Amino acid sequence: MADEANRSAFLEIQGRMIETTGKLKQVQNQLRNKEGEKKRAYLTLEELKQLADDTNTYKSIGRTFILEPKSVLMEEQDQKLKDSEAAIVALQALVTFYVEVAHFWRF
Repeated sequence: MADEANRSAFLEIQGRMIETTGKLKQVQNQLRNKEGEKKRAYLTLEELKQLADDTNTYKSIGRTFILEPKSVLMEEQDQKLKDSEAAIVALQALVTFYVEVAHFWRF
């Protein structure tokens, strides 16, 4: 009877550990993606800053390119950069949480 209780408790803990590890990996992948988006937005913004204000700039929409003022493109990239930074902070908090939970289940 005690062996069965220990076995069921072990299986429950093992299941939670597997679930937590899976969530941790998922959040880490999301974090990597957001860091890539942030870097892409930053580099694009830096390249746009080097252009003259009267330069024709185009925005890609699907397979089409639409003429957009440089200021609009810079605002969009700046917003993407800020959104990515906010998402990265939130995801880092989740990573910390899942690491602590995983550590808890190991001991």
